[in-house]
Amino acid sequence: MNASWSRFNITSIVLGFAFLYLPIVLLIIFSFNESKLVTVWGGFSTKWYGSLFNNRGLMDAAWVTIRVGLISATVATVLGTLAALTLTRYTRFRGRVLFSGMVFAPLVMPEVITGLSLLLLFVAIGLDRGFLTVILAHITFSMCFVAVVVQSRLMTFDRSLEEAAMDLGAPPVKTFFQITLPVIMPAIVSGWMLAFTLSIDDLVISSFASGPGATTLPMKIYSQVRLGVTPEINAACTLMIAVVAVGVIAASVVNKRREVQRQRDEQAAQRG
Repeated sequence: MNASWSRFNITSIVLGFAFLYLPIVLLIIFSFNESKLVTVWGGFSTKWYGSLFNNRGLMDAAWVTIRVGLISATVATVLGTLAALTLTRYTRFRGRVLFSGMVFAPLVMPEVITGLSLLLLFVAIGLDRGFLTVILAHITFSMCFVAVVVQSRLMTFDRSLEEAAMDLGAPPVKTFFQITLPVIMPAIVSGWMLAFTLSIDDLVISSFASGPGATTLPMKIYSQVRLGVTPEINAACTLMIAVVAVGVIAASVVNKRREVQRQRDEQAAQRG
C-alpha cells in the first residue's frame, strides 16, 4: 500500500512539474532553432539572439521594462516596508482596518479592475499616460506584496533586541538602522525581488497605464505574438526567464549567507 502510494505521489509530482515547466523548456530549446519555423527544428543556432539585439523595437521595450522594474520595485519596497512596520508596530489607531484593507486590496483585486481604476484616475487628474504612469501603476500593485513579505518577518521579530539597544542609549532611528533593518533585510530583499519580477512580468495593468514611448517588453511581445510567434520572441522570453532565475538565485544566496551570519553572531553572543 505504501509502495503504491509512493508511486502515485512520484507520478503526480512528475506530471505536475512537466505541466508547469515543459512549455518553458520547449521555448528555451526552440530559441536556439536554426529554422524560421518555430515548431520545426532546423538545427542549433544562436543567430536569433543576434537578431534580437538588432531589433530596435524589442530593445527599446526591454530598456523601458528594466527601468520601470528597478524604479517601481525600489519605491514599492520602501513604501511596503513602512506599511508593514505601521501594521505590525501600531496595532491600535483610528482607521487601521481601512488602512490595512487599502494596502492589501491589490492582492485580491483583478488586474483589469486595477488597471481601469488607475486609467480613470490618470485621466481625471489630467496626467498624460507614459513612463511615469506605468511606474505609478506598478508601485500600486507591487507594494502590497512587499508589505506581506516584510510583515511576516516582523511578526517573528524579537522586540527585546530593540529594547536592549534603547536601554543602552540608542535613539529610535539609530536602533532601527543598526538593529531592526539588518534583521529584516532578507525579507526586504525578497520583497524587492518579488516586486521587480511582478513588474517585468506585468501586461494587463501596463496596457492601461502606458502611453507613447512607454511600451514594455510584455506588451511588445504580446502585440507581435498576435501576428505569429517568431524565434526572436522565443529568444526574448528566454532572456527574461534567465534574468528572473538569476535574480531569484542571487536573492536566495544572499538570504542564506545572512541567515548563516546571523546564527554565527548569535552563537558568538551566547558564548560571550
